[in-house]
Amino acid sequence: MEKKKVLILIEDESNIPQYGSHFASGADVRAANLEEIAILPGESALIPTGIRMEIPPGYEIQVRPRSGLALKNQITVLNTPGTIDADYRGELKVILINHGKETFVVTYGMRIAQIVLAKVVQAEFVQEEALTATKRQEGGFGHTGTH
Repeated sequence: MEKKKVLILIEDESNIPQYGSHFASGADVRAANLEEIAILPGESALIPTGIRMEIPPGYEIQVRPRSGLALKNQITVLNTPGTIDADYRGELKVILINHGKETFVVTYGMRIAQIVLAKVVQAEFVQEEALTATKRQEGGFGHTGTH
């Protein structure tokens, strides 16, 4: 598996992102909040990770939910996937939302999300008078099939 170096600054080495298995595409990130953060049902909160990164040009970091938190606690990343651009040098913070019925408490060191390094291709947007016709045309939101 190809690896690409992502430089990080972090105060607590135990919070360095870690892959859960050899072929995992996402590395778990942990909360770095010094005090507990309670997320009420239907509410969201910005959770610090203590991580600053230097992402290689031509790549982004995508912030995604952890399936275990989603299944067990209905906790997910609000802006999924979140995008961290290669020129951002601030702290990675994760917006968690509580879709459950119980208050969820985020504690220091808790695995709260996963990050994926992804290649980026920028589009060249070219204005035209018309677009090529297709069978689908403007059909959207369920128009590609009956099931």
